[in-house]
Amino acid sequence: MGKRITTRFKPKNLWVREMVEAEPQIASSLDVTKDMLRLQTPRHSMCSVCKGGKMLCGKTSCPIMARLGAFGKLFQSIKGTEIDGSSPPSVFVGRFGYPYVQVGPLTPTFYGNTQILDAPEQWFGKSIDEIIQYRSQLVRGMTPVNVRKPWKAGRLLEKTRELSLAEHYVETELKLTRKPSNRFYMSDDVQPIGPTAPMENMDIGYIRWNRHMERCHYDTDLKAAPAAVKLFQERLPISNIMRAFSMGSFGVEKNRRLVPTRWSITAVDDLLGKHLTQKIKGHPLINRFEVYESNYIGNRFEVMLVPDAWAYEAYEAWYPNTLWNPDTEHVNIVTDWEPYDGRSTYASMGGCYYSGKLAVLEHLEKVQRQAKVFIFREAYPDYILPVGVWQVRENVRNAMRQEPSCFDTFRDALGQVLSRLSIPLERWIEAGPLLRHTLSQRKLTDFIQ
Repeated sequence: MGKRITTRFKPKNLWVREMVEAEPQIASSLDVTKDMLRLQTPRHSMCSVCKGGKMLCGKTSCPIMARLGAFGKLFQSIKGTEIDGSSPPSVFVGRFGYPYVQVGPLTPTFYGNTQILDAPEQWFGKSIDEIIQYRSQLVRGMTPVNVRKPWKAGRLLEKTRELSLAEHYVETELKLTRKPSNRFYMSDDVQPIGPTAPMENMDIGYIRWNRHMERCHYDTDLKAAPAAVKLFQERLPISNIMRAFSMGSFGVEKNRRLVPTRWSITAVDDLLGKHLTQKIKGHPLINRFEVYESNYIGNRFEVMLVPDAWAYEAYEAWYPNTLWNPDTEHVNIVTDWEPYDGRSTYASMGGCYYSGKLAVLEHLEKVQRQAKVFIFREAYPDYILPVGVWQVRENVRNAMRQEPSCFDTFRDALGQVLSRLSIPLERWIEAGPLLRHTLSQRKLTDFIQ
C-alpha cells in the first residue's frame, strides 16, 4: 500500500529558494510569494547567476538576502491602506525632482518604544542584520511638496513637521491612497528601506517637544545654522537636529525651506564642524603623536593626530568587490583635505568627509587641544551594503573614546597606522597631498638639539 497524502500545497517561497542554492535554510524562513513581493533586477546583474549562494560579488554574505528577509516580514504585516504604529519619530524629505519632492512620516506597523528604529547614535555595535531590521521596519507615507513654498502643502506638512520636533515616539496613523508597493529592487548597493506609498491623511497622538528645540523653532529671527549649533551645545542627538533641520523648522521665518534628508545630514555635520574648527584653533597643540582605532561592520578606521596647526585629510580605501568598487582586482582610494583656513568647495568624498571630521573635532574640543588630523579608512568585503554616513561618524567617535597609542615622532605614529592597515605607505602618499607634504616638511624645531 502506497503512502497516504494527508495534505497538498504549493510551496509559497519556491522563487526565493531558487535564489539561495547554497543556503536553502535561509529561504525556508522567508514565507513570501510572488504576489507579495515583486523582484526587480537591474540589467547585467550577476544576481541571477549567483542566486545568493556563490558570492560572485565578492562580499562575505549576500546583501540582497539580508534585505529581503526584513522587507518580506514587514510587508506581511501590512493588510491594507491604513498603517498604525509608533513613529520613532522619523520623517523623510526626498531629493529627486527638487524643488518638487516627496515628504512624509515614517512609522512601523506596531506600537511601543520604537526610538531605536531611527536613532543612529544607538546603533554602534549592532550587527548589520540588526541595522537592516531597524531601517526596513518603517513604512513611508509621502505627499508632494514644493520646498520653496512649503505652506501650500497644508496640514499634512504641518503634522509631519510637528513629528520631526518630537523628543519621544509618537502614536501615528497613516491613511494611504494605495497599499505600499511590493517591489523589491535586487541590487547590492541599495540601502535598506521600507515600502512607500502616497499619503491621503495622517493623525498623530500626544507629542512632547524638547524645550530647546521648541524655543529655536519659535524664534523666527534666529538663523538655522546658529539654531543647530545651539541645540548641539545643549547635547541634543545630532540625528534629532538633522531631522528638524530637514523639515525647515529653524531659521528666519521668511527664509525657512525644506532640505532633502540626505543633504541635511551633511549640512548639519558641516556647519557644526565649522563651528568647532573655529573653537579648537584657539587651543594649544597636543604635545605628542596619537593614534586611535575603530573596527566595525567591515570598516577599519585609523585616526592619527599630529602636534601641528589644524589641517585635515581623510582617506577611503575600497577593496575589490566592495560597495563603491566593483573592480575585481584593484583597490580604489578616495581622498579630500583642507588646510588651516578650510575649504570652499564640497568634498568629492561626500558626506563621510564631514561626518569623520566632526567626530574628531568633538574630541579635540573636549580635551581643549588643536592638531593636524589624518583619518584612514579601509572598507572590506564584509561591508555588504550601505547603511549611511552615520557609521563613519560613530566609528570615528568610538575610535576617539579609546586609549590612544602615543609616539614621539611622526614616522613612529605612521608606522603604527600602517601596521594596522593592509595598504602600503606609497599608495596613501600617492592619493593625498597633506600626508605627502607632512612627510617631507622640516621644521626649525627639528634642528634644535
